[in-house]
Amino acid sequence: MYETPFHTKPIGEFSFLVSGGAGFIGSHLVEYLLKHGARNVRVLDNFLTGSESNVELFTNHPAYQFLHGDIRSAHDCKKACEGIDFVLHQAALASVQRSMKDPVTTHQINADGFLNMLIAARDSGVKRFVYASSSSVYGDHPGLPKREDKTGNPLSPYAVSKKINELYAHVFGTAFRMEIIGLRYFNIFGPRQDPNGPYAAVIPAFIRDLLSGKPPLIYGDGSQTRDFTFVENAVQANIKALFSENGEALNQVYNIACGEACSIFELFKLIAAQLKSNIQPKFAEARKGDILHSTADVTMAKRFLKYVPKISLKDGILILLSPYCA
Repeated sequence: MYETPFHTKPIGEFSFLVSGGAGFIGSHLVEYLLKHGARNVRVLDNFLTGSESNVELFTNHPAYQFLHGDIRSAHDCKKACEGIDFVLHQAALASVQRSMKDPVTTHQINADGFLNMLIAARDSGVKRFVYASSSSVYGDHPGLPKREDKTGNPLSPYAVSKKINELYAHVFGTAFRMEIIGLRYFNIFGPRQDPNGPYAAVIPAFIRDLLSGKPPLIYGDGSQTRDFTFVENAVQANIKALFSENGEALNQVYNIACGEACSIFELFKLIAAQLKSNIQPKFAEARKGDILHSTADVTMAKRFLKYVPKISLKDGILILLSPYCA
């Protein structure tokens, strides 16, 4: 992956910080930057949800540096940002359902930690700060496809924390003249996404269960839709956001998705067919806080960031399942 660069500007003269770089998306960003010759790539992570195995891939690379720390610590954030040109802020406690059970920790990491990172980046003179937001901020707004300028009431503490990120980013961009870009991720999936635990995302959970011969669990009737987005598309968006020379692109937030809806049940059938499995799913009561339908309008990202989602849901599933279907 990432053989073809998404950037045109040489990156060998720059230093990058990837907070949450031991996580799923963060580790892919680290991989891209190292592969394309970044001068220095520093990862800040505490392994709360990230994995040591993800960063062990880079241990022997001369441009790689790991800093064990927590974004809830202002000191750790300050240390992480020292000497850094660009920040890719991925660190967060993801999962709507986790936030419903533990809203305090979600707020401490996602909101307080985000503010710590903004202050550290500002004080260190970081050139640009690109951060991960979420489609959860659309909340109860019924409009489809989702457009950046039309959001509703958040439905979970996780959604609230991501909305707070966007509000703080706007203030720091205007009040302190920082260059900040937010990316609203829509159901990112791909290699290195953790399939284990009660808060595993739906695609790795389906694959895990089907490979082990267990019926996957679908919450609700399976008709709810999502805009599943392969991780390489998310990496493209981050890199293009980092290096965009379009002044109008700054201090905005963008949908990052494919712009295609797929129901959870159709997703299950797609994965089961590729794995040649006849196992049928089980159904359970719909979960509180979940959005019923979610499809993105990616017009803004295409216009301002030159983002072009190149890998469809089906192609992404084929890439992800290739080790099991050889």
